[in-house]
Amino acid sequence: MGISALTPPPHPEDLHETLLEFSDNRLLIDLCGEFDRNLAQVEHQLGVHILRRGNQIAVVGSAEARGHAAAVLQTLYAKLEAGRPIDAGEIDAVLRMGEGGGGAPFTLDEQLEMFAGGKFELRTRKKQVEPRTEAQKAYVKNLFQHEMAFGIGPAGTGKTYLAVAVGVTMLIGGHVDKIILSRPAVEAGERLGFLPGDMKDKVDPYMQPLYDALNDFLPAKQLAKLMEEKRIEIAPLAFMRGRTLSNAFVVLDEAQNATTMQMKMFLTRLGEGSRMVITGDRSQVDLPRGQMSGLSDAERILDGVKGISFNYFTAKDVVRHQLVARIIEAYDRDDGAAG
Repeated sequence: MGISALTPPPHPEDLHETLLEFSDNRLLIDLCGEFDRNLAQVEHQLGVHILRRGNQIAVVGSAEARGHAAAVLQTLYAKLEAGRPIDAGEIDAVLRMGEGGGGAPFTLDEQLEMFAGGKFELRTRKKQVEPRTEAQKAYVKNLFQHEMAFGIGPAGTGKTYLAVAVGVTMLIGGHVDKIILSRPAVEAGERLGFLPGDMKDKVDPYMQPLYDALNDFLPAKQLAKLMEEKRIEIAPLAFMRGRTLSNAFVVLDEAQNATTMQMKMFLTRLGEGSRMVITGDRSQVDLPRGQMSGLSDAERILDGVKGISFNYFTAKDVVRHQLVARIIEAYDRDDGAAG
């Protein structure tokens, strides 16, 4: 009996099945999920039907869809064998990673390699972080391999989150002495002066996403201690002037809101033993009308400079709610039509 009615029955000529066998019934239960919801997610995404038969799973559909679904299920089962829980987000990640160029499914070995240990498995104090799309995987690789890396694309693609995760990984691994996280304190239709409190109170709301990311990776007491010792700093971009940032992992978030002069100032803070990550979304510039974004200017000027990588994300890399990706695509289409 099929587990979901979300997809229409396949055409009669495609009614072939791939049979998978799993040795551990306990892990098989986790693979299927409560009320078989995990299998239903794979069915819905890939247009197949999945049937459970004891410790076996039959995948019914076209040859290409069956192969893709089988690789996804085997990869998820391998993650469970390694002691890693799976949820809707992880399933979506495996489905995305399996799409590859042109939609061709990856083999099981290729899928497992993507989740292998080493550089692409970020172990922080509180959680393990893995890139969920091909663009994210390339981005993480470049964060380790280059002294300066740009991550450019829409909101929700993991640009800042992964950068902070890499920074925490390098800090606890002893590769850097401190983490410095910065953002331009540019108002999105509001004015800092109208906010209550002193300057710290005024700028803290702009820094909140950076605090949120750190709280995901470090226990509260350890984070508080590291911040008290100035081994983790969060500061507005304007506070970077005059500093030389050595042996540090430095992230400039929301870089589209840096002016050209601010961007040059920030990039030239790089000191010995440091790494810099610059993230931004060119579609969300909050600078005054007519003022050029320092991010776009840096792309033009630094293109081809040795030691600097540029990593680009699209709506396909959004790892928030699936509706976010559709919203971004809709705005992109509207911008294209207006242009």
